[in-house]
Amino acid sequence: MSAGHSHSHDHRPARGRTDYGRAFAIGIGLNLGFVIVETIFGFLANSMSLLADAGHNLSDVLGLVVAWAGAVMARKAASPRFTYGFKKAPILAALANSLFLLVAVGAIGAEAVRRLFHPSLTEGSLVMIVAGAGILVNGATALLFARGRERDINIRGAYLHMTADAAVSAAVLFAGLMIVLTGQRWVDPVMSLAVAVVILWGSVGLLKESVWMSLAGVPSGIDVDLVEGALAQLEGVETVHDLHVWPLSTTETALTAHLVAPDAASTDQLLQAARTMLHDRFGIEHCTLQIERTHLEDTHCS
Repeated sequence: MSAGHSHSHDHRPARGRTDYGRAFAIGIGLNLGFVIVETIFGFLANSMSLLADAGHNLSDVLGLVVAWAGAVMARKAASPRFTYGFKKAPILAALANSLFLLVAVGAIGAEAVRRLFHPSLTEGSLVMIVAGAGILVNGATALLFARGRERDINIRGAYLHMTADAAVSAAVLFAGLMIVLTGQRWVDPVMSLAVAVVILWGSVGLLKESVWMSLAGVPSGIDVDLVEGALAQLEGVETVHDLHVWPLSTTETALTAHLVAPDAASTDQLLQAARTMLHDRFGIEHCTLQIERTHLEDTHCS
């Protein structure tokens, strides 16, 4: 006896999807302007920590540009060649951002070590003024992305960069204060190394998650066993097999599964119940479900 098959796709908008174009534009403008100011005063003050922070901020400007490009590409319509559109573009943007940060860490660390062994005179008061401005600029930029950081790794990457920058600027300000109070020139390169450690810590986490999503790993926050159990508890479902969950984009999750439901009164009602449960409980927006009256062996497509 042949089994009945049904397929369902849920294309409701992803929860919390927001256009951050204006936030990206403001953030890029603010930070690019600050990079120019910080670089100029870094040379005037002969401060490695200011120059290191300027280099980091420049990498963040590039990161914001890449993140913005990824967000724009993700909204492009599907085509016969890209049937899901470019929804994975923000994942690649997050991966590129993490690599930018690793390059910045290497450059900052190398120069800081050189300055540690060959210290030079640094104007502490000027360092403090510029670093204080950096706290304001980076803090304001971080607030632009605060609302979306929990739902989108691309937005979270931008948010974490900006909050880290604010913390780094605070560290640079502290270095300037210590130079003014003690005259110890080694404080400046040591704080530069601290900057590099902070950047490395944040970039490794971003790199791991972006690589995970690029390889279609199950998104963090979703337990496949719980999803399988929830599907199996639906009325009429006997077993669940061939369950796959992967990130369709930085904000959308996709799922395919076979539901063995020999006693289901209505496949349409079962599909609707499954779609609603997956969306409301797990935030899974795109699902393809196959209903089987008996467990079909050696089934490789759905």
